[in-house]
Amino acid sequence: MDWYPLINSLRIAAISCALVFFTGIFAAYYVARLPRAVKGILDVFLTLPMVLPPTVCGYFLLLIFGLKRPLGMLLSQWGIQFVMTWYGGILTSAVVAFPLMYRTARGAFESFDATLAYAGQTLGLSNTYIFWNIRMPACRQGILAGTVLAFARALGEYGATSMLIGYIPGKTATISTTVYQLWRTNDEAGALFWVLVNMAISTVVLLIVNMLERRNGKAGAS
Repeated sequence: MDWYPLINSLRIAAISCALVFFTGIFAAYYVARLPRAVKGILDVFLTLPMVLPPTVCGYFLLLIFGLKRPLGMLLSQWGIQFVMTWYGGILTSAVVAFPLMYRTARGAFESFDATLAYAGQTLGLSNTYIFWNIRMPACRQGILAGTVLAFARALGEYGATSMLIGYIPGKTATISTTVYQLWRTNDEAGALFWVLVNMAISTVVLLIVNMLERRNGKAGAS
């Protein structure tokens, strides 16, 4: 049994999840503090990949990072190529998973009791200290839920991934692209196996999200 699709999917999902964790929190924190008009414009831009078809996201990424595009040609001179490479999957997964992390984190930050931050400022605490030691712990349930959802979205990504990195066994294959290729070649048993693997991982992810929501509900009730 070739377990490369599972290993590749997990590492792509893990790395892209780490990327969107920090970028999503950063964007959510600063956007939440902006005036409503500016916030609305940025919201549209930052959450657009969530409503666009994944293949459209992949097409735009090809327009930017394609080997015949200016940026793609420049990066290839430095040995960086996102097209038909496994780490190109990190880029596609991060793009489609980012809105989930951003929206969840922004909702958590907007529900944060700002008086706690003001109290910390009166005590002479720095904004950095307040953010990591007061704001983040208070918003941790929402942040964790967003992280888990972003990981699940990155793990199941197919459309943009198939556009940018395709399917190369032992090189770019993921669970989602493997399911399609096996089905296309009439290997229904093999496709069903990877479907069950993906379902098992997704079930665990959903159980974690539900557990976090229950804990958050109990914390709010107390």
